[in-house]
Amino acid sequence: MDRIIEQIREDLARRIAVTADRLADRTLAEDPAYAALLGRAELRDRIHLTLRQAVEGLVRSGRGLAPELADARATGRLRAEQGLPLDSLLRTYRHSGRMLWQTLVEAVAAHDRAALPRLLPGAAALWDVLDQMTDAASQAYRQAEAARGERDRAYRAALLDALLDGTGTAAEAAAQLGLPERGRFAVVVLGPGGSGSEGLESGSGAPRVLRRIRADGESALVELGHLPLESLREGLAPLGVRAGISPVVEDPADLARARRLADLALRTAPGSGGGPRTALLDERLPAALVAAQAELADRLRQVVLGPVLALPPEDCRVLLTTLGTWLACQGSTTYAAQRLYCHRNTVSNRLRRLEQLTGRSLSDPAQVVELALAHAAVVQRAAATAPASPIPAGTVRRSPRLPG
Repeated sequence: MDRIIEQIREDLARRIAVTADRLADRTLAEDPAYAALLGRAELRDRIHLTLRQAVEGLVRSGRGLAPELADARATGRLRAEQGLPLDSLLRTYRHSGRMLWQTLVEAVAAHDRAALPRLLPGAAALWDVLDQMTDAASQAYRQAEAARGERDRAYRAALLDALLDGTGTAAEAAAQLGLPERGRFAVVVLGPGGSGSEGLESGSGAPRVLRRIRADGESALVELGHLPLESLREGLAPLGVRAGISPVVEDPADLARARRLADLALRTAPGSGGGPRTALLDERLPAALVAAQAELADRLRQVVLGPVLALPPEDCRVLLTTLGTWLACQGSTTYAAQRLYCHRNTVSNRLRRLEQLTGRSLSDPAQVVELALAHAAVVQRAAATAPASPIPAGTVRRSPRLPG
């Protein structure tokens, strides 16, 4: 085989150049992906190189040597970086094989038609060489595509960090992420170990969600469009995740502030219990106020509920659970007793003891506010130090309808 090729090498080289021109024109006419990405000169030169190397591979095969595949790999990497579909690349390799064989047959026939039978055994060898070149290009393409995908993900993550952390230019980062200059946005922050913000994208008409997972938890930027903020809580509810949701902001430059407010909302979200575990900041502003001032919250906890916290653990738990349930029932002793599965008088006696220990009256609105904020501080501290254990707010087992 190598002897035949040596005899026709000059004529074959001229014919291959023509074949490269024809295949480049055919590819640009038939494949829009190539036409959109490459100029004719670049495509023609790469095809010409591939055809020549396939012939050299055929010669090397006749000598028991493997074909050179470095340029095939380079072609695969280049097309992946350019964004050409892999199917387009493989189709061009197939066309190259068929047209090269036709060119080779024509060159041998022009030189010595009687030599054509000696060319036939080379068909299998040529296709083997082309298969190796195609496999090398395909493998390099996939590796480059994976690397490019990883770079793209890292870049998008950095842009999202710039928006949510307040670093860099918000307008530029938002534009790169395809966000509008004005819109309705919210930020969702999930508790440590929580995941499942993909639940926000389920169902028809779901909002666009950009997720970011880091060591400290998962965050999501949500482009709400016309959807109400409440729809985010509804989307997370079936997953049972603990999460905080910011208020709606309209400017991407406000997303860093929204992230901080979502963090605060998360710190007010219930750590246990049978109710919703997702907190909208605007529904939990008093508790968020406590969460925002850790030092003052600790002082409030000690000053207002210090005598209760000094009780034996079980006594302390009972009184704090009763207070939390009474507050959740809007000050109704009757409904608090139903939730706690005890007699109304038992609840009254516990509340009276709490009043005696704290020196605060549950009939004084100002002092109820103090007790409610101090209770929120206790709950938040318990959730922060032992999130997996029950917190003093108690577990609400059933929720009777309140009057009015």
